[in-house]
This record gives sequence, C-alpha cells and structure tokens, in this order.
Amino acid sequence: MLIDFHTHILPGIDDGSRNIEMSLNMLAAQREQQVDEIVATPHFYAQKDSVEEFLLRRQCSYEKLKTKMAETNLDQKLHLAAEVYYFQGIGSAGMIPKLCVEGTQTLLLEMPFAQWNSAIYADVEKLVRHQKLKVVLAHIERYYEFQKKKEIWDAVMELPLYKQMNAGVFLNWKKRHKAFQLAKEATTIILGSDCHNMDTRHPNLAEGRIVLAKRFGEAFLQKTDRLTREVLQ
Repeated sequence: MLIDFHTHILPGIDDGSRNIEMSLNMLAAQREQQVDEIVATPHFYAQKDSVEEFLLRRQCSYEKLKTKMAETNLDQKLHLAAEVYYFQGIGSAGMIPKLCVEGTQTLLLEMPFAQWNSAIYADVEKLVRHQKLKVVLAHIERYYEFQKKKEIWDAVMELPLYKQMNAGVFLNWKKRHKAFQLAKEATTIILGSDCHNMDTRHPNLAEGRIVLAKRFGEAFLQKTDRLTREVLQ
C-alpha cells in the first residue's frame, strides 16, 4: 500500500487537474502504480484567497470527484490538505492549522523560490515550535539553487520538520545527482509525485521509487513509507 503525499489531483481548483475526467485518469494511473492513499494538496495563496473560500471550493471539488470515483470503481483514500505558499507572518497566523491534512497537525509548506532570510526562518520555526505543527517542506530540491548563502538553508533543515521530495527529480538525469545528495543528507524523506496532469507532470511515484531503491536500497523506501504514515496520524 503506497501513499502519494503531494498531488494536484482535485479537479478545477488550481493549476492541476482541469476537470473530473483528467482526475479519474490520474487516479487510474495511481492505481496501476499500487498507490492506495493520496494526499490532495491544491495550492493555497493567502494573498489570493481566504481560508474559508478555499476550503469550500476544495470540498465541492472533492465531493464531485468522489461521486465519479464510486461510479468507476476507483476507491483510493483521499486525504484533503493544501500546499500552502509561504507568506510573511505565517508563523503567527491563527488560521494555518485549518489548512493541515484533515484530522492531523501536518502542514505541507511551499517555501519561497528566492534566497531565504532570517525572517523566513523565524516564521518556519514558529510553525514548528509555537504552533506545534508537523511541517513538511514541499519539494525541497526546487529551492536549493536559490540559496547562494546556505546559512539559513542549513538552519531551516536542522529544525524538527519533514522534507518532501518529488519522485520526478530522481528520473531527471541532469538533476538526480544533487537530488540523491539532498535525500542522503535528509536521512529520511517523504515522497510525492506532485502530479498535475497526465502529460508533463503525470503520476510517477512508482518510477521514482524504483530509482531510489536502486540507489539507496529497499530499507530507505521502508523508512520513507513509515515516516509518511507517521505524519498522516
């Protein structure tokens, strides 16, 4: 039983699946890869949306999809969540727990694609230490090139949080060397496909797992699976 921790599989809510038909095709692809649980993480941008409006749209999208899933015998378990983009002051924002994976204190946080600074570090630290959230940093491999000064990067990575990586980066021969290094430094990662469609960003969790197993061994994947289950509790 596999879990895809990062997906944009809900229809018509962000830049992921455009409609229910695409979502069903994505779910069928996940089923072929033996993915039985899927964390649905549509983008949330505080500067564009209120939490209440976002949650309402997410629920509506989810209910439409679940109805069609029942009709097509797709029975994967969907966990409703969000990929929350960082904003200044997020560490003290009281509404953030509402955006966690439903039933948990686990937050998928998308960091800025820019040089991180001490204010960003302070916000992440508040989420972890003051709000007591299980913070999962989304696709850590995508930020590294922006960190010309590594002090804040190192400080953030040393916080008691979780690191998610996209399966696709391990399939890209130009990027996989650095990705392997980051995965090794993290010791244990959470894996997601970050799938958006069936073309350029299709579900590819199983493919990425094969490459990781060849590089680090099955024990590495077992640790990844245990950690993923831990943050969903």
